[in-house]
Amino acid sequence: MNIIWRFCALILIGMLTLFAQQVMGQKINAKYQLPIKKSSSPIIVDGVMDEQGWADAEVATDFFMILPMDTSFSQVRTDVRMTYDDQNLYILVINFHAVPGPYYVESLRRDFSFGKNDNFLLFMDPFDDQTNGFSFGANAAGAQWDGIMYEGGKVDLSWDNKWVSKVQNYDDKWIWEASIPFKSIRYKKGITEWGINFSRLDLKTTEKSSWAPVPRQFPSASLAYTGSLMWDQAPPEAGANISVIPYAMGGSINDFENNADPRYQNRVGVDAKIAVSSSLNLDLTVNPDFSQVEVDRQLTNLDRFELFFPERRQFFLENGDLFANFGYENIRPFFSRRIGLDAPIQFGARLSGKINKDWRIGAMNMQTGAVEETGLPAQNFSVVSLQRRVAQRSNIGVILINKTAFDVASTTEPVQADYTDFNRNLGLEYNLATSNNLWTGKAMVLKSFSPGNQGDGMVHAANLRYSSGSLTAEWRHEYVSTDYTAEVGFVPRVGYYRINPNLAYLFFPKSKKILRHGPVANTSLYYDMDLNQTDNITRFGYTTRFRTQADFTVFGEYNRILLQAPFDPTNFSGNTLDAFTDHSWYNFGAEFISKPQSLFTYAASSQYGGYYAEGQRYNFMGEIGYRFQPYVGLSLSANYNNILLPEPWARTSFWLVGPRADITFTNTVFLTAFVQYNEQINNVNLNTRFQWRFKPASDIFLVFTDNYLPAPFYVKNRSVALKFTYWWTM
Repeated sequence: MNIIWRFCALILIGMLTLFAQQVMGQKINAKYQLPIKKSSSPIIVDGVMDEQGWADAEVATDFFMILPMDTSFSQVRTDVRMTYDDQNLYILVINFHAVPGPYYVESLRRDFSFGKNDNFLLFMDPFDDQTNGFSFGANAAGAQWDGIMYEGGKVDLSWDNKWVSKVQNYDDKWIWEASIPFKSIRYKKGITEWGINFSRLDLKTTEKSSWAPVPRQFPSASLAYTGSLMWDQAPPEAGANISVIPYAMGGSINDFENNADPRYQNRVGVDAKIAVSSSLNLDLTVNPDFSQVEVDRQLTNLDRFELFFPERRQFFLENGDLFANFGYENIRPFFSRRIGLDAPIQFGARLSGKINKDWRIGAMNMQTGAVEETGLPAQNFSVVSLQRRVAQRSNIGVILINKTAFDVASTTEPVQADYTDFNRNLGLEYNLATSNNLWTGKAMVLKSFSPGNQGDGMVHAANLRYSSGSLTAEWRHEYVSTDYTAEVGFVPRVGYYRINPNLAYLFFPKSKKILRHGPVANTSLYYDMDLNQTDNITRFGYTTRFRTQADFTVFGEYNRILLQAPFDPTNFSGNTLDAFTDHSWYNFGAEFISKPQSLFTYAASSQYGGYYAEGQRYNFMGEIGYRFQPYVGLSLSANYNNILLPEPWARTSFWLVGPRADITFTNTVFLTAFVQYNEQINNVNLNTRFQWRFKPASDIFLVFTDNYLPAPFYVKNRSVALKFTYWWTM
């Protein structure tokens, strides 16, 4: 244990040293400035630059190349103009073609995949804090992209708001024009300098570029490398900013498997967004419904622990990083999917955003109703998060999470076994990000409180990462006590210490075919509370990226697992290996992802080697896709496992197959249909969703979901929902 805590101390000392070094840091790209002035004429968003306001606007041009190399200007010309009036911020972009030929896009679907589309993106930091902001953009066919930015360079595309844009295509260029209402974004009153950058991806030349230069090891979204948008006067106040979003839905659920009577759903509810200030927002919801949310993609589960599925419900997403990003991927004290999936949400409220340039706040309260069938009582979920910026790009955060049950005595059915009267978590976290983004890290502690908790209920974890053009190195350690509980979180494993170093080195040869290549190494070592090793997962690989943007990786892996509980290595048969049995094996594999420019794309990975109980496992995963751009995208994914074990398992094999069709009739009318055949759980899932965005942020959805028994193809259950939402801005 002393060795672990010495490492902890070294990491913390290193983070404090870096913090001291960055306090006086200056903004890296401060000299890149784009003046913006009020438009001299009305602007019509039609993708045509024929207004005097655009002729008078300053131009941002001479972009820098990020990829394939970051040492020269871009060969693809991009011109950007921005202006504004009393209600809207406007942007017009001329994306010139560097070589003749058609553009490449997936479809007209909103929030497209960045690497598979010719696109232009705007990254906007209205507080100029290099940490949080907004992103808007479009692909060359006119599909929109919008998201909120957090942690200095990540974009959450689940965020959705009201704005309009238009793309026009010409032989030598494509033009994107957009109008973003000031009411749709958050910014500090009176501030006249915003962080800003522009990103262009041209797949014909495989060139990614940006206006303010960004090193190739970082995404173009990195807010540490923004230039400045210089306002001629403070942006106009958004004024009263209240949006009411009512919905009405009707539908039915048929449970054929249990011969239950059909259940009909006729519901109404409302969401509201109220701007407390230009940077602080209050969200309210009454009787929310999430029937239009796409179902999760199924996964083959050969893990000993719970799998993670991301939040998709709109209400939980804006400024969601204040709540959801506290901790690590497997130490999340708050996970919003714990709310409302097993009980109806009656109402909720959330206050989130900026108090000023240095302080952010998030406070949320949700109330769920009782469920008589399971004996689950009504519950209240509260979370408060406060974040203080320190130095230039780092922050310190504190979080408090509380789950409380009500009217326990009034439930008529036995209470669920995993239910407790209350569960609380208190956490403190320091996030490090140096001004140049070369050093990043996190240090945190958590304490849980539950009825009858006799232990310490503690978590401590920290990491420190260095990322230069060629070298990436990271140290990480975790401690989760045996009695730590986070009932509103995602912590699939407790009672361990973990050490997790990572190392990668990339070479950038002067080659016409290879962009970069190099070795990568990762090891994850787990120990029990007595510091006896229970897991060793060590992986060595070699990765190559071609100039076409195709990727090829080979790897070898060593696994050693000392089971802490009985486990079925197939998650299928019901037979289990005994606890405290020791298992070790090697496996090898390769992965290839084709270039994204092709209309026909494919990816494949395969691995073969040992498995539990001196067995063997072969796995193949693949996906093929074809697009009739920009309207139709077809894909087929498959995952096959073949496992050979001693009796009583013998040979076990199962498929997970998922054909999918995305049809985008226009950039406002979408149809998605997919099938998921999961042999491991003996289920066929069919989901079809039609969406018509008849006005910005206002939709009609029609959703069908069926589940079948594969043989003799018997319908287990079926649901249909028709939902209408309307975004009304007062």
